[in-house]
Amino acid sequence: MEVKTAGGEPSSGTPEGAHARRKKRVSEEGNLRYFLPRTGSSPAKPELGQEMASEGEALIEAFKSGQPFYTLTAWKAVPEVNGGNPVIVRQAIART
Repeated sequence: MEVKTAGGEPSSGTPEGAHARRKKRVSEEGNLRYFLPRTGSSPAKPELGQEMASEGEALIEAFKSGQPFYTLTAWKAVPEVNGGNPVIVRQAIART
């Protein structure tokens, strides 16, 4: 659907920058890991148990057992120069 802005310019109807955010989320998904909780843990004090190969597998096992599942993403802090100013940003740690 094409929408025209007040200036007559065509617009896709999505906020500016939405596509960039969506792409970033997709690339981060490859770094996600899925775990069932360890026996005896609780949502108040979660402990990771068995790792699942995919989100679908985690959903099925969590449904069967009536328990939640957890996602984990690992990051490291790295320096980056942004317009001459140093900033600290997060960088996904590759899964090995």
